[in-house]
Amino acid sequence: QQEYTTECNKLISQFRLAEKAALGRNMTTETFMELYQMNCPRAVERLLNMGVPEQIRSSNNDGHHVAVTVAETVQHFITTMDAVKLEQRAVDELQPLLSDLMDALTRLPETPNDFDSNRLVEKWLKQLNSMRAVENIDEADARQLYLDLDTAYAEFNRYLKRRK
Repeated sequence: QQEYTTECNKLISQFRLAEKAALGRNMTTETFMELYQMNCPRAVERLLNMGVPEQIRSSNNDGHHVAVTVAETVQHFITTMDAVKLEQRAVDELQPLLSDLMDALTRLPETPNDFDSNRLVEKWLKQLNSMRAVENIDEADARQLYLDLDTAYAEFNRYLKRRK
């Protein structure tokens, strides 16, 4: 699973570089796809909207695996929330942090498909992926991002307490 995620992240990164180099300023990926009548809804969702690999849910729910995933998820929550608090606003600073957080959240076993934490992080990933790397989120968006992360973290903690 780790090898799959690493390779997919590499491919998504290569796609983003090729997209910028090949299309330039005059065309977007969406207009390119329309022009050449490409109908790839799952690729659009994964590459343009989400920007993170589809996660494979494993049946390996042993205590060690779950504990490591929980620790990584907590680490990613704290790192991302600290970045927002330290006034990091650039898309290329925040997007990788949110991507890592989303990866950790989706590796948690037995979470429902509509898990609120995943939904909130996914919303922000989509928003940041629709922006250019050199762009910044404004102060209002930063405050909303922090609130959404705090809400997602609280939901994550409730999930852990219910699992006992």
